[in-house]
Amino acid sequence: MTYWIKRLLAASAAVLALGSVAMTVSSSAYADDAKPAVTAPAASAASAAPAAPAAPAPVPNKGDTAWLLISTALVILMTLPGLGLFYGGLVRSKNMLSVLMQCMVIFSLVAILWAVYGYSIAFTEGGSFFGGFDRLFLSGITVDSVAATFSKGVVVPEFGYFAFQGAFATITCCLIIGAFAERVKFSAVLLFTVLWFTFSYLPVAHMVWFWPGPDAFTDAAAAEKATAISGWLFQMGALDFAGGTVVHINAAVAGLVGAFVVGKRIGFGKEAMKPHSLTLTMVGASLLWFGWFGFNAGSALEANGGAALAFVNTFLATSAALLSWTFVEWITKGKPSMLGGASGAVAGLVAITPAAGFVGPMGAIVIGLIGGACCLWGVTGLKKILGADDSLDVFGVHGVGGILGALLTGVFADPSLGGTGIYDYVANAVSADYSIVGQVWIQAKAVLTMVLL
Repeated sequence: MTYWIKRLLAASAAVLALGSVAMTVSSSAYADDAKPAVTAPAASAASAAPAAPAAPAPVPNKGDTAWLLISTALVILMTLPGLGLFYGGLVRSKNMLSVLMQCMVIFSLVAILWAVYGYSIAFTEGGSFFGGFDRLFLSGITVDSVAATFSKGVVVPEFGYFAFQGAFATITCCLIIGAFAERVKFSAVLLFTVLWFTFSYLPVAHMVWFWPGPDAFTDAAAAEKATAISGWLFQMGALDFAGGTVVHINAAVAGLVGAFVVGKRIGFGKEAMKPHSLTLTMVGASLLWFGWFGFNAGSALEANGGAALAFVNTFLATSAALLSWTFVEWITKGKPSMLGGASGAVAGLVAITPAAGFVGPMGAIVIGLIGGACCLWGVTGLKKILGADDSLDVFGVHGVGGILGALLTGVFADPSLGGTGIYDYVANAVSADYSIVGQVWIQAKAVLTMVLL
């Protein structure tokens, strides 16, 4: 009996063992069959997943917007009352109100023309010399419209950009009247302003400053296309940070031509025509210097390191030019003068304008030192050579200073001399192959274009 009980237990154990093996094999096979059933839905879900959402449109930064609007107000201050007082103090007392009136009315006239058609022709896509008509009467601009800056993905309100560039247009037209002050009818000044603004300032602004913005430069092909629709001098590679060509050389040449066409003042060269109030001239020059921080640093369009560099360069170059003019005048004439100090400050402001955001602080000081001395020659030696009655030395300061600054920008923008170099928006880095000779030649062609226009 015991024998059979043992045989029965052994048989039961064998059956249990075989059952366990069968269950294990069956489970493995089931698991292998079940894997696709688990992974297939995941693969299907991945293939059906929606595409990543597009990057949101850039929104203006409040700090950049505030800086742009403040800079616009500073540029307006340069004209009213800065330039008015500077010019007003330089003329004879009987012409003081005439100059102030001309500044106020020209400013207002150009502001309206800028809104009607000026902004559209200067800063919309068209040809290499003129823009289009998309923004006539500010058509299409809303509080949500934006304008490009010099950084990818960074924009500013287009209304702010419109006002900032409009302030440049107004002061440029006002600068010219200093060349033929005290002898032109008011109606003739206004007619000239409309014609010159339309056929000289607008195309020059478009040629130098219009481009589609950095976001258009995504690769080499896109960069070539974007460059092709930019202004002519921009395509050439001319550097003008804040208006050495567009504002100063452009206005100075117009003023010199106007002085030749209108002729000399009655009594010029025979009687003294001294400034009636150097106190007002000094106040005006100081306001110009103050406002010029918005003129130059505001041209960065952003509240960033580039704006700070332009601010510092404006600070240093102007100081250097004032000292340069003062000491050269002291050496050559035996004593310095308040007129020389004020003129030297303006000379430095003019010379650093095209270079403000491209050169380092030491380069700015050198530009200021050279600019002060050269502009002193411009209002003395060069003025005698030309033989024109440039009443308030517009060409001697703005022409000579603007030309000098434009050319020296090509020198001191070199990174090896502390400059910023030229930024490559495709590589998103500063170009490594800067050539001083090549850039100065480009700058010279831009200057020649301004002189011929």
